[in-house]
Amino acid sequence: MKTDIKPVGNRVLVKKIEEKEQIKGGIIIPDAAKEASQEAEVVALGSGRNDEGKVLEFEVKVGDRVLISKYGGTEVKRGDDTLVVLRHDDILAILG
Repeated sequence: MKTDIKPVGNRVLVKKIEEKEQIKGGIIIPDAAKEASQEAEVVALGSGRNDEGKVLEFEVKVGDRVLISKYGGTEVKRGDDTLVVLRHDDILAILG
C-alpha cells in the first residue's frame, strides 16, 4: 500500500485489518457495538530515533501482520482505509 504519510522517530504506520461482519446466534451486531480490531499490517516505519536521539532497530518490517494496543496511536482515515500512527512500543506481537 502506498501512502502519503511518513511516520517520524520511533513511530510506525499500520493499516487496521477489519474483521468480517460478526454474527452471534443469527443476530447481526451493529457497528457501534463491535470491538475495534487489534490486528494491523505495517505500512511504513519512522527513522527509529527515540526521544534521546539514539537510533533503535525496529523489530517489525513493512508487510508484517501485528497485534496492536487497543487504545494506542492516532487513527487517520484515507479513503476506505483506517491507518494508525503509533509508537513501536504499542505493537504487542507479530502474527505468524
